[in-house]
Amino acid sequence: MDTANTEGTGDTTDRAPAAGDVTRRTLLRIAAGTPVAAAALSAGTAAAGTRAARTEAGDPESPRFTLAVLPDTQYLIDEGGSDPEPVRAALRHAVRSRREANIVFLAHLGDVTEHGSDAEMRVADEVFRTVHGKLPYSVIAGNHDVSGTDQRGDTPYLRTFGPRRFARVETYGGSSPDGYNSFHVFRAGGREWLLLAMDWRVSDGGIAWARRVVADHPALPAILTTHDLVHADDAGDARLSEHGQRLWDGLIRRSDQIFLTLSGHYWPPGRTVLTNDHGNPVHLHITNYQDRYYGGAGMLRLYSFDLARNVLDVETFSPWLLARRPAQRTQLEAETVELTGDVDRFSVELDFDRRFAGFAPLVPPPPRPAGTVLLRDTVAYWRFDGSGLVAGRDGGPVPAGAVARDLSGHGNDLTVERLHASGPDVLTFSAEHHHTQPAHASLRFGGGKNPDRGAALRTGVNAPLNSMTFERGYTIETFLKLPEPFEGDHAWMGILSWEGRAGDAGKTSGWSPDEPTCSLNLSGERFLQFVVYPTDRDADPTSWSHAVPVGRWMHVAVVNDGRHTVTYVDGSRIARNAAERSHGITTLGKPFALGGTQFAERYGQGFYGWLGDTRIVARALRPEQFLSATGRRP
Repeated sequence: MDTANTEGTGDTTDRAPAAGDVTRRTLLRIAAGTPVAAAALSAGTAAAGTRAARTEAGDPESPRFTLAVLPDTQYLIDEGGSDPEPVRAALRHAVRSRREANIVFLAHLGDVTEHGSDAEMRVADEVFRTVHGKLPYSVIAGNHDVSGTDQRGDTPYLRTFGPRRFARVETYGGSSPDGYNSFHVFRAGGREWLLLAMDWRVSDGGIAWARRVVADHPALPAILTTHDLVHADDAGDARLSEHGQRLWDGLIRRSDQIFLTLSGHYWPPGRTVLTNDHGNPVHLHITNYQDRYYGGAGMLRLYSFDLARNVLDVETFSPWLLARRPAQRTQLEAETVELTGDVDRFSVELDFDRRFAGFAPLVPPPPRPAGTVLLRDTVAYWRFDGSGLVAGRDGGPVPAGAVARDLSGHGNDLTVERLHASGPDVLTFSAEHHHTQPAHASLRFGGGKNPDRGAALRTGVNAPLNSMTFERGYTIETFLKLPEPFEGDHAWMGILSWEGRAGDAGKTSGWSPDEPTCSLNLSGERFLQFVVYPTDRDADPTSWSHAVPVGRWMHVAVVNDGRHTVTYVDGSRIARNAAERSHGITTLGKPFALGGTQFAERYGQGFYGWLGDTRIVARALRPEQFLSATGRRP
């Protein structure tokens, strides 16, 4: 595009391509040049199968990866007078940053050149060789590269950026019969993704082709790139253009897999969210900076996906200007080097698993038999799915006196006891569980204080665990979840412990001689606290976690190697592990309890939340051996 948003939503199908539109699509091509040793695909190929790009530089399994986007470059590739160097700089930057940013693909959004002439396409061809064979990429046609619909026939653009060019790009899946629409499949975040590279004016046949491509890849999240889809006002609020409405109605809204669209053509940049026919959000973004200084200065936009945080982070900058020394930048260059407005640098919260559940639902791992997690030196293992406890209905009360069997076979069975004459609601069966938990069940504890109430599961008076001192080290692990909202005062509630007064064991250095000899608790700030009195000294080494979240399952493991104790949350080592030496656990031959902690040999409040599988092993385990790991016997 060569005029501001005065073009509005008007259809310029019959307009001749303007010269010099070297779009930031050129930069996207930097990320798109990984070659593949495959035969060239014909322009008529509708779907060549799913082939994920295996790049040397990036990590396709990392939950963090980046899609590079290059918008309209037409003013930089113009035979009437331009400078393609900013486009080269953007492409070089994408290639150089590939490993650090885990850039997996580069997409150009159309208007590569100003006039679409042979001469300009020769320049574009040479510029995009910067990325070819080094990063997978796509380049689509804009109204300055071509005219009419995708049925226009042969053009300099098609001869330069048609199927023949991309046939050896590993992500390339095929093109529509006319050659102007194509699709790519790349691997990132441990899964495959579909990218549709659509012409600026897609015919009915092109839309039908795109529907077939999506249908042929039914479990792949899809990103649609095209030149003309939405335009924005000065506040960045975007709405569909006339042609965009046609694409929305004919393809996007009915294809639940399409969750993100990227387009150029108009300025200023902007974005909007529309709801598709499946009730799910579709994010529509426009990015175009050709109206800015130096034709956009080769502006590059990076879409950084973070599947762990469920966030899409977006940033926009000019690698060409960024490479200059700050002191040598002119005022215009300094103002353009990086764009930080609300439509240029922003984050989108996107629960990827939930958004993709309609076509690619997560398949939870099946329950693992107890035998698969009974490692050497396991001294106790409890689960609440019926194999260790006669389970009732979800939400139903667990009767007092019910027994949770120790599946290790060592006789450390737990018996349910309601505290302080509490009612049946203080302990109920639950089908909830951590997604990696071996058993797909848990217990819901309804403890609290003022007045004290709760439930505890306690070993019998003769259980071997009562007197074990773990001289060679230990691993104590459990799955837990705190309710959301976290209502009431539950400060210093116990999660698990051994009964008995530390003072009766001759331990006087701690906070109080009335506290138990070993316990895992939760502070008023929701910090996990593990405190233990070692067997070889009068001390109470204590470890503290961060403020743990509510409404989310977590795995907690306390590991002692005979010298020091390290606590892990979800496999991550916490910072505030006790530096003091810790050898063994002082025990008094009294019961071990799950769901509460005594003080002065009396239970106060009980635990408030869910507890799942719990295991105690008489040695230090590595994180890959935890219950939250694969479940295979190490």
